[in-house]
Amino acid sequence: MEPKTIRWGILATGGIAETFTKDLLVDPATRNVTSIKHTVVAAASSSGAPRAQAFLTTVCAPPSAKAYGSYEELAADPNVDIIYVATPHSHHYRNVKLCLESGKNVLCEKAFTVNAAQAEELVRIARQKNLFLMEALWTRYFPLSVYVRETITSGRLGTIMRASADNSLDLSPEQNFSPEHRMVSPALAGGALLDMGIYSLTWIFQTLYTTQSPEARLNAPPPRVVSSMQKYGPTGVDETVSMLLTFPRDPELGGDMHGVATTGFRVANDIDGKGSAGPAVRIQGRKGELQVWPPIYRPTRTRLVLADGTVEDKTWPQPGPGKGSNWFNGYSIAGTNPEGEGYGMFWEADEAAMALIEGRKESRYQGLDESVLIMQVMDDARRQNGLLYPQDIEATDEKKQ
Repeated sequence: MEPKTIRWGILATGGIAETFTKDLLVDPATRNVTSIKHTVVAAASSSGAPRAQAFLTTVCAPPSAKAYGSYEELAADPNVDIIYVATPHSHHYRNVKLCLESGKNVLCEKAFTVNAAQAEELVRIARQKNLFLMEALWTRYFPLSVYVRETITSGRLGTIMRASADNSLDLSPEQNFSPEHRMVSPALAGGALLDMGIYSLTWIFQTLYTTQSPEARLNAPPPRVVSSMQKYGPTGVDETVSMLLTFPRDPELGGDMHGVATTGFRVANDIDGKGSAGPAVRIQGRKGELQVWPPIYRPTRTRLVLADGTVEDKTWPQPGPGKGSNWFNGYSIAGTNPEGEGYGMFWEADEAAMALIEGRKESRYQGLDESVLIMQVMDDARRQNGLLYPQDIEATDEKKQ
């Protein structure tokens, strides 16, 4: 049976779009996927068509791929099956809304939106128009993450009681960021929480929430949130955030679960880049714990430690074209990976492609309601600490944007 080809459009042409698209165009057979293939048929840059064309050349897109100088042109292209939105999260709402209203399926970079109200409106539009929509929280689709969730649901850890996750980097912001940089600019919804803390929350949710039965998730109230925040003096966005989440659970099933999610750009959870400081994620049950080493957005190492003396260390290599391919990928934070090693963004693309083939309108591993719930948690953390962004990027009313 011939693999089904999914035709992608790329909206925005920055660093994350380049990393994603290079991964996207790697032959899926290199990761034992044979039912689908990906191709890029168009890309759009707000800087103009020449920038879009340069992007297509850089990522080695097919020569037939079209370069557009506006997002509207991309959204109107009838040859595009799905659009990957790679703008800063401050602009996700308006960009995804454009695509959905143009009848396009969408894979949108994290954080999904600036706030929960925007996420809810996008979900409403997608469901009204019967379109696929998914937050591109790529880490959830790693085989490593699937293993973690399956280990939890198998019962090997016993009743899960708590999880902790930290995603922190020493970014020396005064030296590396101008006030207009997306990491620290209020006008771009900057700060550690939406950019980095989303990964910490992802690990808390995919271990304490996603692993519950659909009935338990449906019937349980949302997690309670208590947070603390240190702000970045020059611009007032958050630089360090700590969140304690309480997930309600029936006492007969073990009672409430606690999740501790932390993030910041003043200190690093991987001091030497070798994992010497220990795991950045710990999932603890009554029979043992599972540990995940940093970086938790792209982890490659786990350790299972059980009360019966079992210790299982696993490494999770990233597939790709392999050595001798003269193919390289990477991202600005971590630099270029070894020759032939993929970055890991192809797994989320595979999930989106399979959903289109199967007729699903959302992800198997992170449904839209869960994406909204995580946005609500981040809303709570910001509200508790008085962090607001400019009205034009918090709004859902186009007249206010």
